[in-house]
Amino acid sequence: MCIAIPAEVIEIKEGNIGVVDFGELKQEIRLDLVDVEVGEFVLIHVGFAIQKMSREEGLETRNLFREVYSAMEQKPPVTL
Repeated sequence: MCIAIPAEVIEIKEGNIGVVDFGELKQEIRLDLVDVEVGEFVLIHVGFAIQKMSREEGLETRNLFREVYSAMEQKPPVTL
């Protein structure tokens, strides 16, 4: 299964390198596959921005990820 994570582009550097904010983590990623500006949201997969998304979608998806991770931390581990 592959997961793409939404992030906000906060800086664009020379050489198609962007700095994105995942909410609590900032990281450099590649912008070769999308035409994007600072302030826009993108989906990140394996270090590449693969698709632009609306700010609303980006924030909503980010909140869903937080809810899932929070729920996972509250449940006891599954034993088989």
